[in-house]
Amino acid sequence: MKILAVIPARAGSKGIPNKNIRIVSGHPLIFYAIQNAINSEYITDIVVSTDSPEVGIIARQMGVAVRRRDASLCGDEATLDAVIYDAIPQDESWDYIITMQPTSPTLKKETLDRAVRYALAHELDTVISAINAPRLSWGIKDGKKVPNYEKRLNRQYLPPCYMETGAFVISKASVVTPSSRIGERIDVFELPEDEAQDIDTFGDLRNVSFILNRPKVAIYVNGNNRRGIGHIYRALEIADEFYVKPDIYYDINQTDPTVFGNTTHHLRGVDGIAELFGICKRERYTLFINDILTTSIDYMIGLRSVLPDAKIVNFEDDGEGIAKADLVFNALYSEAALPQVRAGEKYYISGRTFMYYKPIRIRERVERVFISFGGADPQNYSDRILEMICGPEYRAYSFVVVLGRAKYNVDRLLGYNRYGHIEVLHDVPNMPELMSGCDIGITSRGRTGYELALLGIPSIALAQNKREEKHGFVCNENGFTYIGLNPDDAIIKSSLDMYLKLPKKSRQRFQDTLLGHDLRGGRKRVMGLINNL
Repeated sequence: MKILAVIPARAGSKGIPNKNIRIVSGHPLIFYAIQNAINSEYITDIVVSTDSPEVGIIARQMGVAVRRRDASLCGDEATLDAVIYDAIPQDESWDYIITMQPTSPTLKKETLDRAVRYALAHELDTVISAINAPRLSWGIKDGKKVPNYEKRLNRQYLPPCYMETGAFVISKASVVTPSSRIGERIDVFELPEDEAQDIDTFGDLRNVSFILNRPKVAIYVNGNNRRGIGHIYRALEIADEFYVKPDIYYDINQTDPTVFGNTTHHLRGVDGIAELFGICKRERYTLFINDILTTSIDYMIGLRSVLPDAKIVNFEDDGEGIAKADLVFNALYSEAALPQVRAGEKYYISGRTFMYYKPIRIRERVERVFISFGGADPQNYSDRILEMICGPEYRAYSFVVVLGRAKYNVDRLLGYNRYGHIEVLHDVPNMPELMSGCDIGITSRGRTGYELALLGIPSIALAQNKREEKHGFVCNENGFTYIGLNPDDAIIKSSLDMYLKLPKKSRQRFQDTLLGHDLRGGRKRVMGLINNL
């Protein structure tokens, strides 16, 4: 079977000058159509019809034939049917003629071949590329605008509406004439949205450029009641910053998928590093993000071996593996060991909802206290403080205690709600709303400490483990009162009692210090550095 691809590419383009030879994602626009035709399993011959010397040079360099188009076929009045017919070598017989426009660079070779198979299997005269784009549309009847529908429906329930694209027209050679390429047996072949892009405007050009350069992103993250789940929260925040849907991997031996909450991101559990590496080798990600605490040299070398061309970004990593990363963000630490490490609160990624809240107003006296120790609270600080504040001396104050998603003894602690001045909540979606109603806070040295600082809430801080002892931001110099790792109850109580009695002026000084840090700009800084890798 002989199948000829004809690629029409004239020189003139009024909307986008030099459109067919513009460099898009490293190649002239005409390159993509020629390359698809070359790589097709079915196309046997290719000819480019053009009046452009530059297009002719590109085509010949790629090894395909060029038909010099006559001036009479280059004007706006010339039909594409005539152009295609003129380009067909008449000294050979053909089974099919495929028109391939150079303005559809996102079309994939595999899709083109599926369309050819569809035409052959159904013995069709003509197959036209199309996209299913149902819309509530209007027309004109008797000079009046009227709806083209009987009942308003959501888009997913509308009947199909196929819009032709310029990607291809597959025609039996017997139906191709100077005035037509359409036979009696005709059908459309639906393209995925990304492959249905036609370049007619500069906006189209931007969209296509993005699609061709779009990163393929993966995030590997783990969290549990021992290591905390701040990593999970951050991974989901980062995932929302891309114009693609990343694959989010987690180890099924370390992470319960329920800690991700209600998300529509792609969650993919793996049984160990070997399985993860095997998937990465197949998927060929262009950007891989680790949020798994300390990485080893062996892990990073293995990751590099399966993703040799990917950029690798690590979060909160103080292991030897940072030497093999392209970029490392350690917002919880104050010092950068290597040039690719960005350390300090400037690189903290705030939860998006916190960005809409202003700092609290410092009241004359403390009325309400916020208490939370992150997603897991492995030191059980929540338990200890709840037992402490149920005493009669604290009933003049209101306490809001938030238990994280990975806290293990929630049911027992919810029992403290029997005290009228204590409100115990579990896995709340409105954290900034709760915080904003409070005057002081008690927390650990992780993500929640940054959130309290962002809202200017004077806070007492405790470390959950030795790693948290090294976290630099949540400290006395930055406006917190840090009382160490696993302090005695007496120290926690005396610190709480002091904060409850702090005058407005003292709490205002704490707030001024907390707000002296640009925590709101971290997300933009981090994503700017990642996107510029």
